[in-house]
Amino acid sequence: MKKIFAVALLSAALAACDSGSTDNNSNANVGTNSNSKPAPTIEQASPAPVVPTTAATPGLKAGDKVRVPINGASVAATVLSVDEKAGKVTVKIEGQSGEKTVSIADVTKQP
Repeated sequence: MKKIFAVALLSAALAACDSGSTDNNSNANVGTNSNSKPAPTIEQASPAPVVPTTAATPGLKAGDKVRVPINGASVAATVLSVDEKAGKVTVKIEGQSGEKTVSIADVTKQP
């Protein structure tokens, strides 16, 4: 019974994906004396690339004192490097060894 249901489900999915079987041309039965124009074709544009925004933290540079969220708490850190293209900031958390990379959007610049 499960196999029959699975085959029926797959065939229904294939039929739904088959775009060649459905004729969506609304002008197929329009006579030659009609004043209607064919529908314009719309080309699908590729989505625009996502560019990270630095509006929330303008002017971040190495050495800046910032606050970053770590385990739900905002902790003090120092910026080591900024990769604006990737939208990432590498910071050194005060009181910890090592570096951490966080999103630019998560960084709050300290005054």
